[in-house]
Amino acid sequence: LFKFICWQRRDEMESLQEERDAKIKAAADGGGGGSYRSVVVELPLGDAAATFNLEKAVCSHGLFMMAPNHWDPLTKTLQRPLRLDSDDASVSSPFVRICHPFESPHSLQIRVFGTDSLSPQHQNSLLVQVRRMLRLSLSEEMNVREFQKICGEAKERGFGRVFRSPTLFEDMVKCILLCNCQWSRTLSMAMALCELQLELQCRSYGASVSEADNSINSRSSIAETLDFVPKTPAGKESKKKLGVHKSSTNLVSRFLETKVEVEADADVRIDCVEMSECLQGTGKLNTTFPSSTKEKDFYEQCNSCQTSSKIYKAEPCSLSDIQTAEGIELYPYNKIGNFPSPRELASLDEKFLAKRCNLGYRASRILKLAQSVVEGRIQLRQLEEACSEPNLNNYNKLAEQLKEIDGFGPITCANVLMCMGFYHVIPTDSETIRHLNQVHSRNSTIQTVQRHVEAIYGKYAPFQFLAYWLEVWHFYEEWFGKLSEMPQSDYKLITASNMRPRMSGKSKRTRRSGKSKRTKIS
Repeated sequence: LFKFICWQRRDEMESLQEERDAKIKAAADGGGGGSYRSVVVELPLGDAAATFNLEKAVCSHGLFMMAPNHWDPLTKTLQRPLRLDSDDASVSSPFVRICHPFESPHSLQIRVFGTDSLSPQHQNSLLVQVRRMLRLSLSEEMNVREFQKICGEAKERGFGRVFRSPTLFEDMVKCILLCNCQWSRTLSMAMALCELQLELQCRSYGASVSEADNSINSRSSIAETLDFVPKTPAGKESKKKLGVHKSSTNLVSRFLETKVEVEADADVRIDCVEMSECLQGTGKLNTTFPSSTKEKDFYEQCNSCQTSSKIYKAEPCSLSDIQTAEGIELYPYNKIGNFPSPRELASLDEKFLAKRCNLGYRASRILKLAQSVVEGRIQLRQLEEACSEPNLNNYNKLAEQLKEIDGFGPITCANVLMCMGFYHVIPTDSETIRHLNQVHSRNSTIQTVQRHVEAIYGKYAPFQFLAYWLEVWHFYEEWFGKLSEMPQSDYKLITASNMRPRMSGKSKRTRRSGKSKRTKIS
């Protein structure tokens, strides 16, 4: 049944995609083509060109699924807002699209929308953020090569880079969001924080939150936080085994929910094209905004800046396609902003933040973290510099500093340090126990899991985490298909409850994918 639903889901997606693309093309042709301002910045790959693959570098960790990141499976491009100045929250966050064209195998193309020029300072800021996300430093390239030497399967699969955020602060907050809740709620909280950032940006431009919300298409159901709130409590998942009939019903209901979301997404994108036609044809838009120049600039930033080219094929985009298709499609998540900066969060009320973003107890921790950064008690730049040479001594020093931060327990610290480039420690939690049980037949517990991971992955030192994550990611793809091709509306279905082996006969495991081969690496 699960496979049938997946096939039916894919057929529905392809049908909706074809219909949507046809309407978008027609709307764009009728509007006389795209007229949005943009500039392309080139990022040379250098020695990394030999090992780099954009799709594999991005779609390698759940962080790529969290807002404001948007991976487009059709064009194989990464899209999101990035700050022009990481030290100044008041500076705009234009929408960018990162592509690896066929014509330019030794460099990435970063298209920045909403501007026709960039200062050297702003250009450098963007490049620093992209390099960090994709781990394009010399030390990371050395790590990839060394790990692939000791793990042949990693080289075969092109694995070695684990996606992370453009800033350490975003990584730290998202690692807080990953703990003690279901994946669907993690996605919901990240989305809500980005929606909040847009509201805060609206206020800085003198517009009310309600006016800004009205100026953007209100039918975007995907952007609504409630769509991502899990239907079950956020605590531990129930251990009660579901019968076949109940499981089937749940899967069907999930399928219907995601189908509705996809249809809404298609409508939103078409409406966005119609709105862009209006802007191109008349230069005006009937909104509730006052006519001040500042607020017109804000509207332009919130909409035309967040456009992206559409490539009408499944392969990675080419440079010529980007240039000719510019402005055809608007970013579907046009109701969210960038991930909020420390300064944007530091002055917020804790109760407001908790309620607005459904953060619960995490609101206090995130707020204190932001305030500590703004007040200088936590020096993010110094932390980043300390991990330029990942070694055990630096790891221990950084781990001690992170443990002093409210809410940074062993799991959060280990996840943050992994994002910073330390791969010799595997964050161990219930997910690790599940993996060792299903893949390695180890009856692990909280007390024994650390000993088991050391026995299994110790031979890959100092890259134990990379070896572990290679297995985990491949296991996910055995259950759910290639994650880089999964529609965003299905991300929330990647849960432990959907990966539980069903029993038939006497404790015989059967995977939904029908595969019996285990995913452990040799």
